[in-house]
Amino acid sequence: MTAPTISTEGLRELLERGAPVTVLDVRPPAERAEWSIPGSVHADAYEALRRGDPTVLADFHPTNGDRVVTVCAAGKTSMLAAECLRARGVDAVSLEGGMRAWSLAWNTAEVPCPGSSARIVQLRRTGKGCLSYLIGSNGDAAVIDASLDPHVYQRVADTNGWHIRTVLETHVHADHLSRARALAVETGARLCLPTTARVSFQYAPLKDGDTLRVGSAGLRVLNTPGHTPESACYLLNERALFTGDTLFLAAVGRPDLEATTDESRHRAHVLHASLQRLVALPPETVVLPTHTSAPVAFDGQPISATLREVHERTSLLRENEETFVSQILTRLPPTPPNHHRIVALNEAGTLPDDPTELEAGANRCAVA
Repeated sequence: MTAPTISTEGLRELLERGAPVTVLDVRPPAERAEWSIPGSVHADAYEALRRGDPTVLADFHPTNGDRVVTVCAAGKTSMLAAECLRARGVDAVSLEGGMRAWSLAWNTAEVPCPGSSARIVQLRRTGKGCLSYLIGSNGDAAVIDASLDPHVYQRVADTNGWHIRTVLETHVHADHLSRARALAVETGARLCLPTTARVSFQYAPLKDGDTLRVGSAGLRVLNTPGHTPESACYLLNERALFTGDTLFLAAVGRPDLEATTDESRHRAHVLHASLQRLVALPPETVVLPTHTSAPVAFDGQPISATLREVHERTSLLRENEETFVSQILTRLPPTPPNHHRIVALNEAGTLPDDPTELEAGANRCAVA
């Protein structure tokens, strides 16, 4: 008998409310190492399940309550795992669509920002590691680097009594499909990007030093090219810094995507200058990047750090320009899968019918 399934949204809601459920990942170890569901357990059972081994998962027992959700890449092999467990009397269901579908799962955390008149909600695509932000003040709201379906931002904004009036991007993304234009269309908000000729849709251009109002709060634009030529950061009330993919919590942005070798070297030099501009800000400034490298737990804890902490963790920030350029170009991670197609879609401001086909897998925008 075919095992029942659970949707991404169904599992997301279980994890969000802390319900007892054991998530069993049956993918090969290399696939799990790339990205996984927070709190999941692993059984290297993929090949045994595929060949119909009757003893597969015989020694497995739930670790968090009696219910089990089995997970694989696309939801097929996990169905076999759920069927094996149900034959033993275990209450097991398969995650519909597998990790590919899970790439759209999300959770939230509120970011403390002492001294600011605004509130910040961090929205996290838990498997993909994308971080976006909803800033609210006096009933108005702005969204930075939207990577989730527009209804998610509207849902969170409505819960807080905010109206989304501004949608911003820090740069043209290569690791996820931007939902910024779709969100702006759906909400009637103004779509803002750092000034660039890369995109083919209309937007409100932002230049260095511009300040956008969000209720009684202000977002100041800081041009920080390097990761991409148009990259910018946004400084909220001189307290919180939305860094896009320019600066992470223990790494910096890569300068090589959509660039030749010579262009990458030039952009690395430019990135060094941009980062020096950021580290000159007050050390208690809260750093809020657009990506993280690890799956995001359903713990309500924001992914953030002070600029002082980031400076201490990130040795590249303390190097002189020539050493920085040399080291960053020799530490580049593998390029994100499908990044050429993702960039082309983001430059056009369009979304495919099924974004998960292009977005599956962890992000690779950082150089540690």
